Amino acid sequence: MKISELGGEFALIDRISRVPRSQCIIKGIGDDCAVIRITDDLYHLYTVDMLVEEDHFSMRYFSPYDVGYKAMVSNVSDIASCGGKVLYALVSFSITDSITVEWIDEFYRGMHEVCDKYSFDIIGGDTTHGKAFTISITLVGEVSSADLRLRSMAKPGDLIAVNAPVGGSTAGLRLFLSDISGYHDVKKYHLHPECGMDDLPAILPIAHAMTDVSDGIASEVRNIAVQSGTGACLYRNAIPLSKGITESARSLGDDPLDYALFGGEDFALVYTISPSDKSKAKGTIIGEITDTSGIFLDGIELTRFGYDHFGKTS
Repeated sequence: MKISELGGEFALIDRISRVPRSQCIIKGIGDDCAVIRITDDLYHLYTVDMLVEEDHFSMRYFSPYDVGYKAMVSNVSDIASCGGKVLYALVSFSITDSITVEWIDEFYRGMHEVCDKYSFDIIGGDTTHGKAFTISITLVGEVSSADLRLRSMAKPGDLIAVNAPVGGSTAGLRLFLSDISGYHDVKKYHLHPECGMDDLPAILPIAHAMTDVSDGIASEVRNIAVQSGTGACLYRNAIPLSKGITESARSLGDDPLDYALFGGEDFALVYTISPSDKSKAKGTIIGEITDTSGIFLDGIELTRFGYDHFGKTS
């Protein structure tokens, strides 16, 4: 059986998952980070991401600095989505014959910019050789037990918020893939994304469930709903779109809302809050958590959700 015939990425994850044997494992496979109890009040967070040339990035429009920056900030976003801070990074990569020492210098310059911004260090990793440049980054973080946020913490009646506009990364990618000139500010969303770590102090005091926008708003809200045993309703006109993407989408005949709902790699934080905390929300309220299953957009149930590494984008 092909992996795509299994039912996609999440079906594969379910198939390979096992019930953790250690009582110290608060959360294993299935959230943005694994969570391990260190003391009653302190947990460690572990996350790992891989990026593969011509799948996650292309040397045709990514500089080595861009590759390093994006690889690292996408991992920091996972730590942020669980309410934590980064302690250490381990970086492994497979180089091709075309990669130079100067290329690696710039690649590390991009990663170190993120490390410096969030005050952590790269402490190890591995290198090898392959047919495509491939990066694997593991981050170790920490979070207090009081600040831990998981996808499974939403409650019926919660409001859904996103801390920043979305859709920009997919808009930039579409421009690159279509060889459309101009729109440099839109293309930057794809090359040089930001994550929600800086907004955590405002979000943590009110957030229940939380995740980051890796695969589109629709997919991330579905993940929260499924793991919380709820449903959700999104408001079409409330979803904040990255500046400039309406115009770039028009040039391609696209709907910019599709970029936000089904695109991903924006790395904004999606979180749920009590209605009583609506005035304190950082960003925009885009929907609500319901007590019935299904993800709805203005009352119409969604059957498409976003990017799947091993299946169709549905």
